[in-house]
Amino acid sequence: MKKMIIEGGHELTGTISIGGAKNSAVALVPASILCDEEVRIDNIPNISDIAALEEILKYLGADIQKEDNSLIIDGKNIVNKEIPESISKKLRASYYFMSSLLGKYKKVEMYFPGGCNIGARPIDQTLKGYRALGATVIEEGNKYTIFADELKGGRVYLDMPSVGATVNTILTAVKASGKTIIENAAKEPEIVNIATFLNNMGAKISGAGTSKITIEGVSYLHKATIETIPDRIEAGTYIIAGALAGNNLKVDNIIPEHIDALVNKLKEMGVNMEVNDDNVIISHTKDLKPINIKTLGYPGFATDLQQPFTTLLTQCQGQSLVEETIYESRMGHVPYLNSLGANITGTNRLAEIMGPTPLKGGTVVATDLRAGACMVLAGLIAEGTTVVEDVEHILRGYENIVEKLTNVGAKITIEE
Repeated sequence: MKKMIIEGGHELTGTISIGGAKNSAVALVPASILCDEEVRIDNIPNISDIAALEEILKYLGADIQKEDNSLIIDGKNIVNKEIPESISKKLRASYYFMSSLLGKYKKVEMYFPGGCNIGARPIDQTLKGYRALGATVIEEGNKYTIFADELKGGRVYLDMPSVGATVNTILTAVKASGKTIIENAAKEPEIVNIATFLNNMGAKISGAGTSKITIEGVSYLHKATIETIPDRIEAGTYIIAGALAGNNLKVDNIIPEHIDALVNKLKEMGVNMEVNDDNVIISHTKDLKPINIKTLGYPGFATDLQQPFTTLLTQCQGQSLVEETIYESRMGHVPYLNSLGANITGTNRLAEIMGPTPLKGGTVVATDLRAGACMVLAGLIAEGTTVVEDVEHILRGYENIVEKLTNVGAKITIEE
């Protein structure tokens, strides 16, 4: 396992350019195999989750070409065969292949997806969508066999606006006969990006970005190109880094409206920042006000920023509260932050942070992707050296994180 070694106390100045959105790209790649011709996906992030998806594509027989940060995928020769657990468990997003294969071939065999351990993360809403479109679902242990003589459009009401279930239902419905309506759909920008990609192929999807999405099934999808939107979670993480240790740190290539909830909270705290058309310039600010955050689906405060944001709250003047409403086990970072000197109490759903507390370097663990980002941010401001273990979690979702932070003044290395 790899570990990251961070020397704290260095000022961050310069520019960090944001890459393509992980949460979009990991669905765009599986969506590509619905196409009956060749597709091109630009602005693909250089992260290990994409490498894992490429492994699945190659296993299925797709032809892949790489050009800089673009993927050209031709799925004409794909063989619809069982995806083994050894590769499906590498990431949560592997289950998007389940939907693409079901949508294209009316049958799929695959094992339960992997990903970060941040709660139960069931796929019951995805299975609900499959059944609403006429599929039969057979569960044998953690293996799923899903098939249909014909997929027919239907009405799917999601019990909660799940991003995964929304995307999976879209992927399954694109080539189903008739009309599918998804109600209480997730509204995240990544869903709009995915729907645009499919529409560029000739799909008929309307309402993406709202709570009601309509899909008119089509029989053929043609050649298309899409650009992955900038990663709002990566952007948010580096903006938080700027609030902690920045001196006019510029976070570039962003879509400001995608991070409105974060920006508003930073302004409420009194952070010194300037929001422009495609960038944010941010500096370390003293005497930050304590605030409360509650994670919600988009456009609310993103659950993926809750853990990184907690590091910033340790530096506020007084008590802040964090309420996690999306995942029941997304507080794995708390014991490790406390080991560095933070004063945090609470449960798996609610944390009380008393600040400001100086942090001192120590050895911590990245228990999941965003907890790892939290540890990196803590290391940037901690006195002395911080060692973050299990950084493979971090590399799943942050493109060239060591290089990007080193280029703006951080002292970070990765060792085996």
